[in-house]
Amino acid sequence: MTGTVERIGVKGDVPNETGLPKPSVAYATVRAPGLDGDYNHYRQQELHGDLDSAVLLLTAETLEELNRDGWPVKPGDLGENLTVRGLPVDSLGPGARLAAGEVEIEIRRSCDPCRNLFGLPYVGSERGPAFLRATLGRRGWYGRVLREGSVRVGDRIEVVRPRDPPTVRARPV
Repeated sequence: MTGTVERIGVKGDVPNETGLPKPSVAYATVRAPGLDGDYNHYRQQELHGDLDSAVLLLTAETLEELNRDGWPVKPGDLGENLTVRGLPVDSLGPGARLAAGEVEIEIRRSCDPCRNLFGLPYVGSERGPAFLRATLGRRGWYGRVLREGSVRVGDRIEVVRPRDPPTVRARPV
């Protein structure tokens, strides 16, 4: 399965601002802690630099789906570092390994929506709870950097190892 890196988002640590939205850049150097120049407050402050949360990836198709649902979400609004097109959402999930440019990333977990999203101009505190529900399961995937390097807009992105099979919990009898 292959797709394309459609957008790269990077935002530095700016006092009194959240990390949203992330402005677009043409290329980025990706290292184990994340993209050079990018600061993720949640990863740094709450997760203490957790390397399993180094890169946030989201599909362009998910953004389009949110738009069809009435939310005018633009690339970068959800804090994603890589917006990709052409990878089926069901191919993404914990254990999937992706190669983009010189970089290899392993998806570790989904990204849960948070109250920082209330700061988006089309959300606000009144619509915030509805937006959190709308983005639940659609905020993207956090990944660990397995191979450092550079990635550019337009680079091919490929699933080089499929995701782990979903776990099914037995219901109590």
